[in-house]
Amino acid sequence: QVQLVESGGGLVQPGGSLRLSCAASGSIFRFYAMGWYRQAPGKQRNLVAHITSGGQSNYADSVKGRFTISRDDAKNTVYLQMNSLKPEDTAVYYCDTFPAQGNWGQGTQVTVSA
Repeated sequence: QVQLVESGGGLVQPGGSLRLSCAASGSIFRFYAMGWYRQAPGKQRNLVAHITSGGQSNYADSVKGRFTISRDDAKNTVYLQMNSLKPEDTAVYYCDTFPAQGNWGQGTQVTVSA
């Protein structure tokens, strides 16, 4: 089972940027498709972006053109670069495999506010 630790969240003004990181344990990380998910207060957790083991990526319509997912298999890490942030991006962000196995960590809080 892959264990995951998210980091990089914080408070940012609208239009700002953040880079999230997700460090994974296990030597078989490179074989997994990975996803970033988010959960806003009172809402269900949704997929934001995912990346295959081969590096192909896909995005939710709400973040397309603003967010970029990437991975560094040598570091067992997946990243989410978030640009042009909006208040509606405020949420706790989680990573997991794609499809999600429900192996949720603590997540990292992203707050977009003036």
